[in-house]
Amino acid sequence: MQKLDKYLGFLYGALCFISALLQYNDPDPMLWIVIYSCATILSIAFALNKIHPVLLALAAVISLVGFFYMYPEKFEGFEIGAGDIKNIEEAREAFGLLIMAIMFAIFAIRARRN
Repeated sequence: MQKLDKYLGFLYGALCFISALLQYNDPDPMLWIVIYSCATILSIAFALNKIHPVLLALAAVISLVGFFYMYPEKFEGFEIGAGDIKNIEEAREAFGLLIMAIMFAIFAIRARRN
């Protein structure tokens, strides 16, 4: 399973890197560039087996807390034009953090097994 871990870590790291690059037009770009850049670094460290599982678990917990913090007062979906843009933006950001929490939890479990 070591190869799967490597591919998964590099793939998720690449996706986070692309996400960081795409944040330039976000209302708060620097925050999300930093978040996605950290996710990129943690994912690559996981792929290279250079990170402790506790750090990955901590990243999962922080991302999950961020999900609940960012979750909009009224969920109106993800599509622009389907509701208030502020709610849609917060939903997109919140669920991005939820995806991070899930991935880092998977990485932590897999790193602990190795």
